[in-house]
Amino acid sequence: MIELIKVLVCLPFLAYSCYSDIKTRRVSNRVWPIMLGVASPFLIYEMITFGLPYILRTMISFVVIFTFVYVLFMLHAFGGADAKVLMVISIILPVFPNLSLFSLQLPLWGAPLFDLFTFSVFGNSVLLTIIVPFGLLFYNLVTVPSKELMKKPLYAFIGYRKHIDDLKEGHFRLIENHEETPNGVVQRFTRTGTSIDRKMILKLQAMHKKGSIGEYVWITPGLPFMIPITAGFLAAVVFGDLISYMSFNYLMPSI
Repeated sequence: MIELIKVLVCLPFLAYSCYSDIKTRRVSNRVWPIMLGVASPFLIYEMITFGLPYILRTMISFVVIFTFVYVLFMLHAFGGADAKVLMVISIILPVFPNLSLFSLQLPLWGAPLFDLFTFSVFGNSVLLTIIVPFGLLFYNLVTVPSKELMKKPLYAFIGYRKHIDDLKEGHFRLIENHEETPNGVVQRFTRTGTSIDRKMILKLQAMHKKGSIGEYVWITPGLPFMIPITAGFLAAVVFGDLISYMSFNYLMPSI
C-alpha cells in the first residue's frame, strides 16, 4: 500500500513538470523539495519498518543516479530539471514497487536483474523518445504532398511543415537556415535548428512575398525530455524495464 501511495505522490508532480516544461521550457526548483517533502512521511515509515537494508538501498539508488545524471549534465546531454526529478525519484522509489491492481501484479514483466527503478525510468524514457520520429513520419505522410517528401525525406522524421503566417515565437525551431544571396535564397539544413523570433518571422514573410520561398517552412518541435521521463515512469510502474524485456525476448537468440 505504501508503494502505491509513493507512486501516486509522484504523478501530480510529474504532470505539472510536463506542463511547465512545455509552456516555458523551465521547471521551478521549488517543485522537487515539495515533491520529496510530500513523500517524506512514507519514506520515514519504511526506514523505521525495514531498517538499515532499506536505507542502504536508498543510498545506493541515489548515489548511482546522481553520478549518472551528473555526468550527462556536464556533457550538456541533460537538463537540470531532468536530472533533479530523477534524483528525487531515486530516493522515493529506490527499487521497483511491487503493486497489485485488479488481480494484476505490477510491473507486469517483473523487476529486472538490475533492480534500480529510476535507472529503468531513464532507459524507458530514452526508448520512448525514439518513437517520436515515427509519429512525425506518419503525420507527414498524411499531410505533406509526396513530391515534397521525396525532396526532403529526412525532414519527415524530425519535424513538420508550418504555414509562414501561422508561425509564432516560442520553443519551435526552423529546420533550415534561409540565407539571401545574389542568386536567390539558399536553404541549408541546420543540426541545432534556427530560433524563431519576431525578426525571423518578418524575414520569412518578406521572402515569401517576394516569391523567394514557398508558403510553408519546416519546423521541429523540440519535445521536452520531461514528457518521455513521465512516460518512462508510468511504463516502469506498469510494465517494467522495457529495454531489458526487449533484449531478453526479442534480441537474444533462442537457445
